[in-house]
Amino acid sequence: MPVIGDKPELHLETVIYATDFSPGSMNAGLYAARMAAYFSAKLLVTHAFTLTQAAMEVEIGDRRLGQQRKDLTHLLSKEAARLGANSIEVIPTLLEGDPEDVIPDLADRHERSMIVLGTHGGGRLERGIIGSVAEKILRSTRWPALTVGPKVQPLSSQTFPFERILFATDFTVAAANAAIYAVTFAEVFGAKIDVLNVIQDDAIEHPDRLSELQTRFFSALDALVPQCAREFCDPRTFVAVGKAHDKILEHIREQSIDLLVLGIRKTSHLSMEMRTSGAFRIIVDASCPVLTIRS
Repeated sequence: MPVIGDKPELHLETVIYATDFSPGSMNAGLYAARMAAYFSAKLLVTHAFTLTQAAMEVEIGDRRLGQQRKDLTHLLSKEAARLGANSIEVIPTLLEGDPEDVIPDLADRHERSMIVLGTHGGGRLERGIIGSVAEKILRSTRWPALTVGPKVQPLSSQTFPFERILFATDFTVAAANAAIYAVTFAEVFGAKIDVLNVIQDDAIEHPDRLSELQTRFFSALDALVPQCAREFCDPRTFVAVGKAHDKILEHIREQSIDLLVLGIRKTSHLSMEMRTSGAFRIIVDASCPVLTIRS
């Protein structure tokens, strides 16, 4: 089964914070700013919009900026100023087009990037980030995405963002790719790592062999974290039996997890095939941000 290399490395140069100007998005903005500060990356504060018919007529006919574009530019500038207190490079970036297209495209144009999404509905990104737009962004981008769900408490300036990270794995290549981020985040933020594998009930053909199966998975989990990372991330391994959604959320609550790291692929039970798929439901229900890595 795939394991991560001896020297995991992550060179993050750009954090792309997509906002709909809702309270949920503002919390995501605080996380985005913290990411940019810790990784010494530039922060792009972005909003995607479609011109109204009236604004389009003004811009085409009079060849001047419409009020819609002016208002959004002003809101972006205010949000960028709010997040720029740590002297990081903050660039307001107004995008015209569908968010599920232009936001991943912006990430592609800025190599070594990360997308940070808010959650509260009712904003200009259609139903906010929680909805079909968010799922399309998470599915389509090849860059890591940090989603701050509606149950995540506001991040304060005194709060240390990540003290314990949960890496949930199903031993796929996608999970191995996500492990690189889990270990790197642990090193950057001085966090500890929990490694969890959930055995689905229907995967146990003979209940009397559960102990043997758990022992095998414990051994495999221990091998996931490279020796060079053990001193700073102090990994703990867990094997649970049941539904992945329930057991992951249970672990987050009981172990006071600050960040969940998931590798996602289409054929995994943590995949994002549809709105009610496992990974997206976990994102909505989790009390901590979720970092998804697309393989």
